Amino acid sequence: MPTERRTIDDPPPALAHRRFDEDGDASRRTWLASERTVLAWLRTGLTATAVALAVGKVVPDLRAGGTEWPFVVLGAGYGLLGVLIVAYGLWRGREVDRAIREGRYLPMDSRAMWLIGALTIGMGLLAAIVIVADA
Repeated sequence: MPTERRTIDDPPPALAHRRFDEDGDASRRTWLASERTVLAWLRTGLTATAVALAVGKVVPDLRAGGTEWPFVVLGAGYGLLGVLIVAYGLWRGREVDRAIREGRYLPMDSRAMWLIGALTIGMGLLAAIVIVADA
């Protein structure tokens, strides 16, 4: 196993007659895992955007009268949350790819996770309040 640090420009090609990770190089798996993680960020952001549309537009249209603005505000909040999640996921994916090329590990930024988590919890609590107040 080499002890020198090396730079990885691109994922290496698959080796024909060897076990996948026989030489201790897990870079192909690492690149694929990074790609799956970025896709998960995108799916999560898209889900928040779909919730925004449902809460901000579909739910008020299905209701029989009443105040609509709380649902619109809630929907807009979910829309902004979706944009934040996608933007951070794309940025994080680029930074992780850079770290993989340099042969280093990039830990998750705890501030970003706390921010996204707090906003998600806040939106969930706000949704509960709007639902109970509308009942």
